[in-house]
Amino acid sequence: MTFPDLGRGVLHPGQAAAVISLTRHDPAPELARFVEFYWLVRWNRHGRPAYEQKVLVHPNVHLVFEAPSARVYGVSRSLFIRRLEGAGHVLGAKFRPGGFRPFIDRPVADLADQAVPATEVFGLGTDRLNDEVLRDTGDPSAVASRVNSFLLTRMPAPDPVAEQIAAMVERITGSPDLRRVDQVAEEFGITVRRLQRLFAEYVGAAPKWVLRRARLHEAAERADQGTDIDWATLAVDLGYADQAHFTRDFTATVGTSPVRYASGRP
Repeated sequence: MTFPDLGRGVLHPGQAAAVISLTRHDPAPELARFVEFYWLVRWNRHGRPAYEQKVLVHPNVHLVFEAPSARVYGVSRSLFIRRLEGAGHVLGAKFRPGGFRPFIDRPVADLADQAVPATEVFGLGTDRLNDEVLRDTGDPSAVASRVNSFLLTRMPAPDPVAEQIAAMVERITGSPDLRRVDQVAEEFGITVRRLQRLFAEYVGAAPKWVLRRARLHEAAERADQGTDIDWATLAVDLGYADQAHFTRDFTATVGTSPVRYASGRP
């Protein structure tokens, strides 16, 4: 089963594709060490029931321009749910793992599971830009360009540690052979305690959480392909002790069992 690429973590992408449109835009080269990409989501539910979109978020901080005001979203360690009604659009900047730390003067863990006013980080000009973004219903790339210019004027100095953290997270999320925190620490030549401190400072979530979330992203993506799945084999592939452990983990996070999720039911 093939769906438009809404990105890993968007649950029930087939249903979501009928409700939202998503475009992505690259940041300026100077910002690429901090920002992964800009995303613009549009929807129109006029005359139709509100829709709840559920997302298993990644270990990234987002700057989001939305009504009534722009906010900075730390890593949401539970299931993120967005209720869509009426018509509108939202623009976000997805920062690379570790890439938001140079913009603030405190650990990114302080933002975990929170959405704080963006003015606290980027100043009062954020409100004016938010109004401009929400009024602009034209070319998505032009809308993203506004945010690009905004961040360029506030760009911090490069942080080599942030670059190292981004590489660590990329290795975790792209490598099914890494299943334990001590394996990650050993591969990068640091202690487990040092790894945990770095992730609290730069990512906003523990390395164990990042490992677990990467497994659940893979599980949801496999489940979206249909119901003909060997769940016991998938559990082993993902590094779980057994199917029961996998089922408990998936259900606790997503809110429904893997089998029920694969059937397309909430």
